[in-house]
Formats: sequence, C-alpha cells, structure tokens
Amino acid sequence: MKELDLDTTALYRNGILVLLLICVALIVHNVFSQNGYLASRRQQKELQSLQQKIQQIKTENDQLDHENSALKSDPAAIERIAREQYGLAKPGEKIYSVPGKTPPPNPPAPSAK
Repeated sequence: MKELDLDTTALYRNGILVLLLICVALIVHNVFSQNGYLASRRQQKELQSLQQKIQQIKTENDQLDHENSALKSDPAAIERIAREQYGLAKPGEKIYSVPGKTPPPNPPAPSAK
C-alpha cells in the first residue's frame, strides 16, 4: 500500500512539473514567437511611425496643391516665385543682394522631350 502511495505522490508531483513546464513553454512562445507580444509591439510602433509619415506627406501634398493652384491663377504668386527663387526683376528694376545670403539658384535648363 505504501508503494502505491509513493507512486501516486510521485505521479502527482511529476504531473504538476510537466504542467508547469508546459505553461512556461507556452508563455515563452507567446512572448518571443514570430507573432508574439514583442513582435506585436514592434509592429504597433512601425504602424504609428508610418501613420505619422502619411500625415506629414498629406500635409505637404495639401500645401503643394495650394501652391499649384495659386501659381495657375494668381499673377502675384508667379511674380513672387520668379523674384525669390530665380532672382528675376522687371525691366528697369535693380536687384541688390545682401552679403551672407545664398544667391538664388539658376533656373533649370529646359529638357528636350
């Protein structure tokens, strides 16, 4: 009878140990696997970063659309761009440059299409 009790307690103890090892293995798997907790956190951070980039690009796109429509319809906007970016002036005007500022870039060469 004592042998049966020893076998039962050993079996019970071994069963608990096996269940404990299975639980630890499942926890490790859920944390470190390809679809685990750490991978999920990494994907969430990447998603937030991409959403911020999308928002920045949308804002920049809206600004460019506004500038594009202004350049199509507003002569003052065209004149401002010509003066600021290309250093152009009306006939008879003189352009004075302030030392230390970068000169306006040369206008792009027309491409042959």
